[in-house]
Order: sequence, then structure tokens, then C-alpha cells
Amino acid sequence: MALQNRVDPFGQIFAHPARGLWLGNRGWLHAPSRTILRPWQVRRWIICQLEFRGRHREVMSPRRTWTELFFLDEATAFAAGHRPCGECRNPEFRRFRDAWRAIHPSDPFGVDPMDRRLHDERLQGHGKGEKRTTRAELAALPDGAFIADTGRAWLVLDRELLAWTPAGYTERRPRPPHATVDLLTPRSIVEVFRAGYRPHVHPTA
Repeated sequence: MALQNRVDPFGQIFAHPARGLWLGNRGWLHAPSRTILRPWQVRRWIICQLEFRGRHREVMSPRRTWTELFFLDEATAFAAGHRPCGECRNPEFRRFRDAWRAIHPSDPFGVDPMDRRLHDERLQGHGKGEKRTTRAELAALPDGAFIADTGRAWLVLDRELLAWTPAGYTERRPRPPHATVDLLTPRSIVEVFRAGYRPHVHPTA
């Protein structure tokens, strides 16, 4: 039976047999029965590699201090509001951090101010984990950003919009040249993309 540990671009945690290509962490979210008790525990939402230095974990173990979450690709994890891990993805974290500091030069140095700002940008109902969206001009969005339309998540990639599914991207449609849309990816992460960070996207894209 599929575990409830997959995450979509809306940040929702659900069960599906397709695991995805990236691992993530929001703290300890599950009960010993491997059911999800809460959408998040800590503000530090990170994106990790599936494998790192030969470490092995029992997924959703009752003895662990965090819950393993899985994402289709890095773009999905960013849309949900996660950022690169400073340990297993240190080069990517440094590139992300440096771009972030250029975007927010008045913020105090360190990951805690970054995570606090990002937490405010990704959630509007902090207790319930409700996704915050903002309005944006579609033509101005960089590749890797996600928008919401007709209840579905769509990846912005070149001149197209790609429909997200747990196992990959399916339907494609042209990106309209003039449209205002609901942006799922937090604003600061979109600015990091504009600064040159290129998120990994699933091969089906």
C-alpha cells in the first residue's frame, strides 16, 4: 500500500505509488501507524537527494525524528515551498542562498531569516497549512515556476504550460502571451529562478 508521503505543487501530502525523484523534510509529521498527523512541524522545509553517503532510512519509521516526503522533481518541491538542503546539496544551497541574499539584502544573515520569510510566503493559514498564492503576469514568469488553473498545477517551461501529475507531466498547452495567473511557487523562489537558479524538472517535461 502506498504511504501518505508524496507532495504536490500545492504543498499537499498524499498517497501515491509513484515515489518521485527528490526527498524532503518538514519535521516529524507521522504517527507510528505511518499516517500523517500534521502538514508541517518546523519552518525549515528542505529538498534533499534520494541518496547521500550511503545512508539508509526506514521510511516513516516510528523511531525517527522526521518524515520522509517525496517530490516528482525539484520544481515541484520549490512550488510547495521547500529549499535546497545545506548538507546533502551544499553547492545548490550556496547558489540558492547567494541569490536569496541579493534579492533580500536587508535580511539578517543565516538560514533562519530565510526560512521565516519563505514560511510566510508559502502559507496563508499557518495552523492548517493552506497554500498562499499570488497574482502574477504569466509572460514574465521564469521556467520552473508553477501556476494553478482549473484546480490543477501547471509547470511553466519555455513557451508551454505542462500539466502536473504524480508520475510526470502529461497535457501540454501553449503559454498565453497575455494572462494574469495564480502563482504557486513562492515569490522569493521565483526571483531566485530569475537570478539564474535552474530547478530540476522531471524527464517527462
